[in-house]
Amino acid sequence: KCRTGPMDIVFVIDSSRSVRPFEFEIMRQFMMDIIGSLDVGPNATRVGVIQYSSQVQNIFSLKTFFTRVDMEKAINSIVPLAQGTMTGLAIQYAMNVAFTTQEGARPLHKKIPRIAIIVTDGRPQDRVTEVATQARNAGIEIYAVGIQRADMNSLRAMASPPLEEHVFLVESFELIQQFGKQFQDKLCGMNMCVGQEHGCQHSCISISSSFYCECHPGYRLNMDGKTCSPIDACADGRHGCQHQCVNTHGSYSCRCRAGYYLNQDKRSCSMIDYCSFGNHSCQHECVSIPSGHYCRCRSGFTLQPDSRSCRATDLCNGVDHGCEFKCVSMEGSYRCVCPEGQQLQADGRACSKCGAGHVDLVMVIDGSKSVRPQNFELVKQFVNRIVDLLEVSPHGTRVGLVQYSSRVRTEFPLNKYHSADEIKKAVMEVEYMEKGTMTGLALKHMVEHSFSELEGARPLSHNVPRIGLVFTDGRSQDDISEWASRAKESGIVMFAVGVGKAVEEELRAIASEPVDQHFSYSADFTTMTHLVENFKLNICPEEGKGETAIRSPCECEALVQFQTNTVAILQSLTEKNILWAPSLAQMTARLEDLEKQIANKK
Repeated sequence: KCRTGPMDIVFVIDSSRSVRPFEFEIMRQFMMDIIGSLDVGPNATRVGVIQYSSQVQNIFSLKTFFTRVDMEKAINSIVPLAQGTMTGLAIQYAMNVAFTTQEGARPLHKKIPRIAIIVTDGRPQDRVTEVATQARNAGIEIYAVGIQRADMNSLRAMASPPLEEHVFLVESFELIQQFGKQFQDKLCGMNMCVGQEHGCQHSCISISSSFYCECHPGYRLNMDGKTCSPIDACADGRHGCQHQCVNTHGSYSCRCRAGYYLNQDKRSCSMIDYCSFGNHSCQHECVSIPSGHYCRCRSGFTLQPDSRSCRATDLCNGVDHGCEFKCVSMEGSYRCVCPEGQQLQADGRACSKCGAGHVDLVMVIDGSKSVRPQNFELVKQFVNRIVDLLEVSPHGTRVGLVQYSSRVRTEFPLNKYHSADEIKKAVMEVEYMEKGTMTGLALKHMVEHSFSELEGARPLSHNVPRIGLVFTDGRSQDDISEWASRAKESGIVMFAVGVGKAVEEELRAIASEPVDQHFSYSADFTTMTHLVENFKLNICPEEGKGETAIRSPCECEALVQFQTNTVAILQSLTEKNILWAPSLAQMTARLEDLEKQIANKK
């Protein structure tokens, strides 16, 4: 058996009319004897057979069979063509078809020898010199075996150098079997990997009069041709993994981030539904997130300190009441009220809009890790409540949004959207950034970019107020003083809103004068909706002015309106245990007495 390593061998057999039937049988046996000495297989030696006369016929290609039994069966079924002797045409076919990768030849860079064994008994009827040279230049090693009447000059023109090792002339067909044994020795040669220091790190592959090194699966051969390095299958970016690609000895596998599992396609990831495990103990609703789950209460209830149970609460903080200015809770219900000088609209929720004065408003919201995903959704709702106060239009109020964490991202500039509905939709599509809290960097971005004319701010000469609203839940990781001062010096009216662990000193440093009117704080995300009330009269500085009629406070209608508003406020305070019930009764009686006195005077 040949032990020199894999080869790609194609037999090119002359089946012209000069080859008698019994002689062709000897040629069959010659091919089968040579194949019998080879280690055939897809990763070992591959064999193909073509026959030719005036035309070329492919018997089987290099990719057709990988066992000697199948090859011998195909060889025994060959029917000779019995026509002319177009040897040059056969060599052309071998070069252009038989030794292509499409027909099973291994790529040239693998350095697997490509060997053509031409067996002929006569003189070619076409030219062979030029096409044989092309075949040799294409990396095909040609053995020319002539039998009986073969032309020696033609054999030498076809064969590879050195000619003494590649040209053979057998006197008769009867001697070809004996010649076959000698040819096997020439073809197989000696094992160049044995008896010398080849230096291959993994495997040495012996070929005719030489050798080459090969690496194990999962490794590639280095430029020195001897050592091997692991293949980084993830580096080319074609792995298709949604989250992470992991190298595994020349291949790769996909892995998902914590909180996700790998789908059946072995590439995409889906979030684990922790709530489906049935052990969450949530009284009302379980919400699954990548890091686990949290409990949520239905409308009108508040989550208790155990983070699982729920209790009925102030409906104004427990439901989406939709009140534009203020929600007043009552027994089992609530109602909406508006600031003095504004009327409640027909829908029972909206108040008169901020139409008297237009502004350029940029809101800068904290998207750091401490906010947490569920609270970030509440922040977006808070932003949209501010938007509800405004008459948004290209020539009216313009709104921009910036999110920051360890970096700053403009979610949309002042000139992006031209209606409140567009802005609110864009706000709800904002993705949570996580990571750090670089409030100073966010202020710098707001001053240098957000209020530029390029991003939609109107020129200072138009006297359109510029308002910046900064929302944060914790201490900044960088200095805020410089850019807070620059913002105010550049004419931006700054509002600061803090929640949870926000630092009052930083909020005051951001806020414009008078500071108490420009900063607000809420201890909890779920109860911060009341902060919207603190902004309307400040963001809408002209609200209540202009053509609003000034009525005498002693007129009956004014007194009734005052009484209604006062009773509502006292009722709210009483429900929060700030006033005693007797105090409310006394105040109500006093108001009724004043009303009677006015009626008597009329």
